[in-house]
Amino acid sequence: MNKKKALLLVSLFGFLPATAFASLPGPELSLCWAIPFAGILLSIALCPLFVPHFWHKNYGKVALLWALLCAVPLFMSFDAHTSIEALAHALIGDYIPFIIFVGSLYIVAGGIHLKGSFLGKPALNTFFLFVGAILANFMGTTGAAMLLIRPLLGANKVRRYQMHTYIFFIFIVANIAGSLTPLGDPPLFLGFLRGVTFFWTAVHLWEVTGLAVGLLLLIYFLLDSYLFKKESKDNPALSSHVNDIPFGIEGSINFVLLALIVGAVLLSGFWKTGVEYSVLGVHLRLESVIRDCIFVVAAVLSLLLTKKAYREANQFSWEPILEVGKLFFGIFVTIVPVLEMLRAGSHGAFAPVVALVSNANGEPVNAAYFWLTGLLSSFLDNAPTYLAFFNLAGGDPQLLMTTESHTLMAISMGAVFMGAMTYIGNAPNFMVVSIVQNRGIKMPSFFGYMLWSYGILIPIFLVLMWLFLM
Repeated sequence: MNKKKALLLVSLFGFLPATAFASLPGPELSLCWAIPFAGILLSIALCPLFVPHFWHKNYGKVALLWALLCAVPLFMSFDAHTSIEALAHALIGDYIPFIIFVGSLYIVAGGIHLKGSFLGKPALNTFFLFVGAILANFMGTTGAAMLLIRPLLGANKVRRYQMHTYIFFIFIVANIAGSLTPLGDPPLFLGFLRGVTFFWTAVHLWEVTGLAVGLLLLIYFLLDSYLFKKESKDNPALSSHVNDIPFGIEGSINFVLLALIVGAVLLSGFWKTGVEYSVLGVHLRLESVIRDCIFVVAAVLSLLLTKKAYREANQFSWEPILEVGKLFFGIFVTIVPVLEMLRAGSHGAFAPVVALVSNANGEPVNAAYFWLTGLLSSFLDNAPTYLAFFNLAGGDPQLLMTTESHTLMAISMGAVFMGAMTYIGNAPNFMVVSIVQNRGIKMPSFFGYMLWSYGILIPIFLVLMWLFLM
């Protein structure tokens, strides 16, 4: 083995810092480099609809195939050091912290079981959605959705009209409400990793989020009240319901562990040690490493300290988080050249997109950022979409948080809010639909759901754009 091959082998295993690597030349990359990224996102969108059996058994292999179709040409077209550094930044810098964060929240939330027998009257259902809206910012949209969907199903099991409740649950709990902290939704956590401060979203988005959630809760309450009154005339179960199981919370130790996760995120945002480690050209701050370790410890403690019966009552399964891990591996690899192309701005292959979100003076058009980010988040996945437009806006967190704060608001709103537009816009959407359908409750088809989302959400989004982005 010659010296060059030996150096490459050592670098691949992470034993050399390799700090002198160069980034990919974004202006020189053609649109062909975006094919693997588009391919994996289209696979995620279309395969579950048209080849569900194949997808369920092979989605990990499909993700790996697209990742290889991106990584192999990188090594063939550029020197090894440049290719390794580009992939290392995506996997070590973004993917691993992202998966540790999402996985720890999923595990901890899965250990909390709400018991009790309730009747899903309009006031109670609306209260469920309101509580979910609050919890989404501390447990993540996935954690809050998984915690509350089963008690909500139990409360409405005697109701004839239920479908609308779970549609609004997806709107509010699984998407829009989780827009105030990096804990709320994966796109915002990726922004936090890129330098957006922890409380920036809460300070800048509380009004728009509060108005959006408030309008949706009001619409839901009026609709559910009408339907409850309509069915109460000939549904004796609504008047004979007995609350024979008192309300209770099992697995409460997980609330302590949840607080530990929140504390770890805050710690990494405010504690600046000045200590960094370089791995394959990726600079890892000590406080970030400690944060991720705390996430892992919280997840392990949850598994050790939570009774098995509580997770069984929640029908806890590893499959959802394994699916996220496999698919996002492919997404984070294939997005590497795309991000560099976007970073090139008007000098890169995405110059036409840049033209749509910038005026003649080169200033950002915030409404365009909102709708374009939202459109892609609706049909693809909102986490990589957020990253793409974050980079398209320059990728400088200090500039985006200050001078161009409305641009970052538009990107954040588009990525989080419009993940609710389709079943594939955000990971919890499909998880909620799967759980509801497993209970024998009919949910709208893919396009039937879009009739609900477009009819209810688009008018709200137009109002929000007019009030906050124009």
